[in-house]
Amino acid sequence: MPLSTHAAPFARLALANITREYPNFPAHLITSPDEHLAPSSLHPAFYGAYDWHSSVHMHWLLVRLLRRHGGTPALPDTEQAVAVLDRHLTPGNLAVEAAYLRNRPSFERPYGWAWLLALAAECRALPGEAGARWAAALEPAVAAADGMLADWLPKATYPVRHGNHPNSAFALGLALDSAELSAATDRAVRERLLTWFGDDHDAPAHWEPSVQDFLSPALSEADAMRRVLPEETFAAWLDRFLPALRSDAPCPLLDVPVVSDHADPQIGHLLGLTLSRAAALRSLADALPGGPARTRLREAADAHLAAGLPAVERGDFTTDHWLATFAALALDPIGGR
Repeated sequence: MPLSTHAAPFARLALANITREYPNFPAHLITSPDEHLAPSSLHPAFYGAYDWHSSVHMHWLLVRLLRRHGGTPALPDTEQAVAVLDRHLTPGNLAVEAAYLRNRPSFERPYGWAWLLALAAECRALPGEAGARWAAALEPAVAAADGMLADWLPKATYPVRHGNHPNSAFALGLALDSAELSAATDRAVRERLLTWFGDDHDAPAHWEPSVQDFLSPALSEADAMRRVLPEETFAAWLDRFLPALRSDAPCPLLDVPVVSDHADPQIGHLLGLTLSRAAALRSLADALPGGPARTRLREAADAHLAAGLPAVERGDFTTDHWLATFAALALDPIGGR
């Protein structure tokens, strides 16, 4: 199913959310009674969509849609999208965002950093003057994220392996895909992934999912290792790490999660899990040689995508502010630039 089928409604969701300041959940430590705490004061570019990381990746979604379908009948809101992005992605606004990051080096680490890098990459890849303008404005924030990542990685002795925002594998994989890292930081990311995960085996797939997961710990790790290992080495690593994926044995990672309450903000994360699994399963299938395992993973990816897509446009802010991004990842993977 092509992204073009969903471009118009996804763009409407992104526009509605990145310009919506409230409700808002700022991850901000208050240090003085004199601070200006309005979200648009703290984050003049990324004040909407409930929280900072969601705002960043919904901006990414909008630029992605412009790059794929801007100016075509599939995206009738092209002019409005460009106008909103022009208001948000200004040098002044992004200088404030960059300063905020530098002054709070654990803020949104590493998930929000990775989405910021992905947004910059998408702007840079967008043909025309607007994308170049937005990418240039983002450069100070990208430099801040790159520097903080380089400072943090040597201290990150252990990865975060759960299925929520701090998951180390998902964020570092996304950062690598962006190609926005400096050469030294790119090498450091690859080395850290190999150090963390290179010797892993027999992942406890039967423990997944947890009730608040929107990422699969096992599949996120496998997808990150796909990016840093040669093809033959990766296939052997995957056999050790998730032996059930390459056999006919039952594997819970291939079963679509049960979502008992779509409106619950935490249980509703499982809707995102169906879509992030769809993207990871397809990427893993594409990294394997042809055969039954590849077919099995693709079929599971299709089943997850079919289950998750209907939940994207529900008119419920708990999912509307973020879920379309993960639908776009499943429909149009970043690796398929």
